[in-house]
Amino acid sequence: MQAGIDAVFDPTLESLLLGFYFTLLLCLSAYGAHRCYLLYLYTRNRARPTPLAQPPDDLPRVTVQLPIYNELYVVERLIDAAANLDYPAERLEIQVLDDSTDETQRIAARAVARWRARGARIQQLRRSGRTGYKAGALAAGLRAASGDAIAIFDADFLPPRDFLRRSIPALRQPGVGMVQARWGHVNQDYSWLTRVQALLLDAHFVLEHGGRHRGGCFFNFNGTAGVWRRQAIEDAGGWQSDTLTEDLDLSYRAQLAGWRFVFLPELVAPAELPVEMTAFKLQQQRWATGSVQTCLKVLPAVLRGGVPLRVKLEAFFHLTANFHYPLLLLLAVLLAPALFARAPGGAPSFLAVDLPLFCAAALSMVNFHAVSQHAVRRDWLSQLKYVPLAMAVGVGLAVNNTVAVLGALRRGRPRFRRTPKYGVVHRRDEWRTKRYRLARAGQPLVELALGLYCTLAALAAMASGLFAAAPVLGLFGCGFLYVGGVSLAQQCRGGLGPAVYSLLHMTRPRTS
Repeated sequence: MQAGIDAVFDPTLESLLLGFYFTLLLCLSAYGAHRCYLLYLYTRNRARPTPLAQPPDDLPRVTVQLPIYNELYVVERLIDAAANLDYPAERLEIQVLDDSTDETQRIAARAVARWRARGARIQQLRRSGRTGYKAGALAAGLRAASGDAIAIFDADFLPPRDFLRRSIPALRQPGVGMVQARWGHVNQDYSWLTRVQALLLDAHFVLEHGGRHRGGCFFNFNGTAGVWRRQAIEDAGGWQSDTLTEDLDLSYRAQLAGWRFVFLPELVAPAELPVEMTAFKLQQQRWATGSVQTCLKVLPAVLRGGVPLRVKLEAFFHLTANFHYPLLLLLAVLLAPALFARAPGGAPSFLAVDLPLFCAAALSMVNFHAVSQHAVRRDWLSQLKYVPLAMAVGVGLAVNNTVAVLGALRRGRPRFRRTPKYGVVHRRDEWRTKRYRLARAGQPLVELALGLYCTLAALAAMASGLFAAAPVLGLFGCGFLYVGGVSLAQQCRGGLGPAVYSLLHMTRPRTS
């Protein structure tokens, strides 16, 4: 085996390979250190409560905007939840911003008429085209809105009845331009995939938003489950559609204009998590594309701005976070060659350099999720068993999100593709026979090929006595195989599809 390795790796090639490999490790370690910094901000400032003003005597006028596009299965429950909000009727208006092209528009029209007959100030606004997608719909609605405060809920959300009563006092504080609630999950226990998504989103809101808010750094509106001061939107230049994450873009422009944001972790707005792997990947790809577009657009202004250096550095890592996916994909490809290029001295050097970095990354992830779950669940310890799968899914998304990053760097105008919602709440709910199904057969094959490559590399490492490297390679292999395998199985219909789906039944956990 050593003779074969020596034949492949000449000294020059080996030096270039290892130099590039360790550069990748260093860059990825920087993003891992940033995660630790957010945890530090969160824990250091946890005793600092969110200052809330008393409910104002003169409640502001609120416009609730519900942007929808072909939401056949969830639009009625969304309208019902918005119309049931506890707020003075004379100070509340609801806009159903309906760009739908299917029967969603008729379902929405019936729901709007039903609530208007009960006295609600609600209207269905339709445009002649989808110019600007969601950002265009929000901008058009804002021009017709009468509210000084603008609450926004996407189609998959079910805002609690007291949402406005609890968020408006924070918005009325001087200088506050936006209040963001934490996302909840109506179908967290539906499958392994939804459990992993809930874990990732809880960490995002509790620690990323919580750490940034407590530490005085910039953080973003998440596109839904938040309330804006209208003046903040206008001061920042309004909704703009030149990125796929108009929420992130407007958030940074508003904060650069001097507005403060407030995060309310105790205010939870439940939402439906994607149950289809391809839908989840599409959502992640859209977010990754938009965040890179926003990075290219606003990061220069942030770095030139008059904010403290620590805020600039945190914003840099925040806005460039998705660049770690191409690095992770390259690492997956180069890990095995870099390991075997150092044979027979690969084992000691791997133990001394690579393994400590991988272990530090794994422990930081476990700690990150443990702290976030402790903040939101009483049974937080029981959720930690899903952390390895969450790590594997993070690896498995590398192909999907690398495509997104490269697409954003081309500075084109990618088409907005919304995440399908199927109205899935309970474990017995079915979605595979519903409309809006997605099919992207090519990408899962690439992911499966990478999974097989990493798995074979893990077996080769064990055969060569490099036992410490096998779990790392195995994690990469499992991640690509899971993401690619579930994607392909869920896309199959008839024939081999049900058998493959049953074989990959880990997408649906056993009941306890």
